[in-house]
Amino acid sequence: MDVTQDKRLFLIDAYAMIFRGYYALIRSPRLTSKGINTSAIFGFTNSLIELIKREKPTHLAVVFDVGGKTLRHDDFEDYKANRSETPEAIKIAIPYIHRILQAMHIPILGLEGYEADDIIGTLSHKAEKEGYFVFMVTPDKDFGQLVTQRVKIYKPGLKGGDIEIIGVEEVKEKYQIQDPKQVIDFLAMMGDSVDNIPGLEGVGEKTAKKFLQEYGSIENLLTNTANLKGKLKEKVEASAERGLLSKKLATILTDAPIEFHQEEYDVDIPDFEKVKEIFEELEFRRLYETMYRAFASKTEGVQEETANLKKVSPQAEQLSLFSGFDSVEPAVSSKKDIKSTDHLYQYVHTPKALSILVKNLLEKAVLAFDTETTSLNELEAELIGISFSYKKGLAYYIPIPEDKVQAAEFLQIMRPIFEKEEQIKIGHNLKFDYKVLYQHGIELKGRLFDTMVAHYLLSPDGRHGMDYLSEMYLDYKPVPIETLIGKKGKKQVSLREINLEQQTAYAAEDADVTYQLYQLFAPQLKTENLEKLFEDIELPLVKILAHMEIAGVALDKNWLAQESVDLENDLQNLEQEVFKLCGEAFNMNSPRQLGEILFEKLKLDPKAKKTKTGQYATSEDILQKLASKHEVIKYILEYRQLQKLKSTYVDALPAQLNSRDHRVHTHFSQTTAATGRLSSVNPNLQNIPIRTLRGQQIRGAFVAGEGHKLIAADYSQIELRLIAEISGENNMLEAFDRGADIHSSTAARLFKIPIEEVSKTQRSQAKTVNFGIIYGQGAFALAEQTGLSRTEAKAMIDTYFETYPRLREYMDEQVKKARDLGYVETIMGRKRHLIDINSNNFVVRGHAERNAVNAPIQGSAADIIKLAMIKIDQQLKTQKLKTRMLLQVHDELVFEAPQEEVKRVSQLIKTEMESAYSTKVPLVVEIGVGDNWLEAH
Repeated sequence: MDVTQDKRLFLIDAYAMIFRGYYALIRSPRLTSKGINTSAIFGFTNSLIELIKREKPTHLAVVFDVGGKTLRHDDFEDYKANRSETPEAIKIAIPYIHRILQAMHIPILGLEGYEADDIIGTLSHKAEKEGYFVFMVTPDKDFGQLVTQRVKIYKPGLKGGDIEIIGVEEVKEKYQIQDPKQVIDFLAMMGDSVDNIPGLEGVGEKTAKKFLQEYGSIENLLTNTANLKGKLKEKVEASAERGLLSKKLATILTDAPIEFHQEEYDVDIPDFEKVKEIFEELEFRRLYETMYRAFASKTEGVQEETANLKKVSPQAEQLSLFSGFDSVEPAVSSKKDIKSTDHLYQYVHTPKALSILVKNLLEKAVLAFDTETTSLNELEAELIGISFSYKKGLAYYIPIPEDKVQAAEFLQIMRPIFEKEEQIKIGHNLKFDYKVLYQHGIELKGRLFDTMVAHYLLSPDGRHGMDYLSEMYLDYKPVPIETLIGKKGKKQVSLREINLEQQTAYAAEDADVTYQLYQLFAPQLKTENLEKLFEDIELPLVKILAHMEIAGVALDKNWLAQESVDLENDLQNLEQEVFKLCGEAFNMNSPRQLGEILFEKLKLDPKAKKTKTGQYATSEDILQKLASKHEVIKYILEYRQLQKLKSTYVDALPAQLNSRDHRVHTHFSQTTAATGRLSSVNPNLQNIPIRTLRGQQIRGAFVAGEGHKLIAADYSQIELRLIAEISGENNMLEAFDRGADIHSSTAARLFKIPIEEVSKTQRSQAKTVNFGIIYGQGAFALAEQTGLSRTEAKAMIDTYFETYPRLREYMDEQVKKARDLGYVETIMGRKRHLIDINSNNFVVRGHAERNAVNAPIQGSAADIIKLAMIKIDQQLKTQKLKTRMLLQVHDELVFEAPQEEVKRVSQLIKTEMESAYSTKVPLVVEIGVGDNWLEAH
């Protein structure tokens, strides 16, 4: 784009850009430590700064709609009536954006009764007359009508794409018209659903373009409707009046009562201190530096700022290995990718040079590293290379030779780095790197810092991938691996096949980015009081989980084969039962056929919902609600459950056996569940249903190795014990203290009967309420689960809170705390941000309120079992025992122990788990031992 003109006015359509920024981050919103959603503010401000940095406008203003009725509402009351309510994050954003603009000395414009479009249209018109080139910054197509030779649309790029300048020729080509002003006629003909402009009936985009080519305007079209035929003629003539009204509504005014005084729009130096203050409040840690650079040409005299913004030459050559390693200034990531950012990445590919590099790296107190491998399966992966960084913009890459002997030589030279105790080792998803190195005979020692885990603690509901975090926090887009090795498929190559310079750029960049993320997250963990949780629980767990995954668990394929046969027989029997009750055979796996049987033949629900494809919805929750209406539903639900067991576990698990050790190696994720719980993937061993006999049977396939036993240790009712502990509910505390069955004790209080008279049904109902309260269950859900009427369920909940009055107070206190702080905490200080806790939408707010009560309980349970794992691991090492921790599933730990250690280790496990955290309520652990997991559990 030509930026040589002296008079260039940029007019920013505020709300269009704010919404764009908000929705760009909708799946992973930016949250402050207090839970404020800053996506809209960040998206808008970042785009504004990028525009100033890129285009260096001479004049600038941001134009807002001021709300309320406009002149268009006088003509058409339903104008924009179908617009959904503005998201709360955007409502929150506006005052902050106003403050930022004021601090940056950028004019904020708006006029009651007029839209932002009209202000932009009027100022464009007036500035053009004053000899300005005008750029309307907006993605809105309606502005095409204002385009002239000196007035253009400046359309920001999507998802990092390039901007688009739309001038006269581009508008004419897009709409196939002769004059940009015909955009008004185009909108008048086809209407605009966004603004609720009705248009002509039956006229869409193609027809509107055709009419414009033939008639030129809507007025000329309506004068010549005799040329039209059939239904279209009838529709156009019948909607002629609303078509002319639509033209009026679509016309952007150029005569609004606002003057263009050019001196008011001069781009000025911001009040840097004020901007910095706002950015710190919003936790925009890198945006200030980016903004300062955007105004660099205007701030040459500000010496104290520029002292911190040194640069190295982008043409910096390979650094001599024999020169001082620290002679290069740290580069500054002021641009968006490797091509436009100053950096110095060097490969080291000889043993002599590597020895010199290792000597240098051993002197560093903090060192980031990253491994490049042939596979994402750590147990099979071979090392392609390792990169290191200890300074922003500076990194080294060591390609590992494919020859096994040479590779071993390189790794031996690097071993002192990985095994040095007095050094912080930084990585992103360190568990992966730990396992890869371990498989190559190297154990990672020293203090660890995992940037993925760090971000998880800071923002548990967010995304934690390195590339994503780089773009979000460093305003830097790393090299996508697909650009080097190709997309997944037969044509994809290994990184080893790429030339060394490209390997270096890609791999060294990873270490550099990881180091920069460490610089950001380390102080933030301290500020948020999360450092202890990070260092005492999450980081030690990285190594423990790595060894659990390496160990794996043995599987009895014959057991599963027999289960598969048994399940198939059960499925066939269930299928025949369903056919008998329905009076005909059909495909049980076809939602369409099942829907027709249930809702057309059996007529189970006259108001049955349909999916977008037009077939009846038959999801599990819908079928559950129909269970009382027909006997067949329970058989269909059981059929689906058994089918899922068979496909997901019984038939799938044998294929996941490792070919080398014939064991299953699940992966435990520390960064998936926002509550702090671990999750299990590939295979997911935490979702094996254990409430049914068939589900329990699957556990029988997980077996101990020869000469060993499996030990299963399970916390008993830990969440109920913790809610009693945290809330201080005396009646509940007393029941746990005397070792009473909490569900029977609750039932006795609810039904006002002696505990020995509590029936099985009453205990079951009390159990449902006990656990339901933790998850914020209401009368409707309780009634569905217990078979009680809604009135009875409500009465039971009311009685429950009378029985345990402190629980209600605690729940109210938690919700209030969440409203005041934006988050709740576990016993170890783990935070759960609740951005919707003050939402105006009662459904959304209710969900956040339930999380405010539940998150501290679930999260505290997660903290305690993690503490127990760390303490048990320490004891096993200290006592030099051969027992291995294999699995963590919810509140249960599974170990594999040599037979001679079983008794000793069982006691050790029980002791450490029950004393993992000091509580008033006794933590109780049940221990089981067996040849397989089913027996042990």
